[in-house]
Amino acid sequence: MADPRLKQIRIKTGVVNRIAKEKQSYEKETETEKNRLLKFKENGGDSHVLKKQEEVIQESAMMITDCQKRLTAAYADLKAILENEKDLSETEEFQNASKALELALPHF
Repeated sequence: MADPRLKQIRIKTGVVNRIAKEKQSYEKETETEKNRLLKFKENGGDSHVLKKQEEVIQESAMMITDCQKRLTAAYADLKAILENEKDLSETEEFQNASKALELALPHF
């Protein structure tokens, strides 16, 4: 039977990867929407459209902050598990988790 600790490591690795990807997506969306807002302003867009565009940017920025908080918690959780389960360091799950932590570092 598989070690339940490996299952926990696999799940927590997935959480870190997913949140990091989600944060990256919101950052990209925010940048795209900012560029769109600049174009609207340059073309003398309707004030209502400009206001809505600014709201979209604010919502994306709020989601980046939310993702950052969740990523920080998930990162700490996974790191703690890896530190406590060093005897599993030869397993694929452990190595994937270590790689996920390395890939998440630029988000801090």
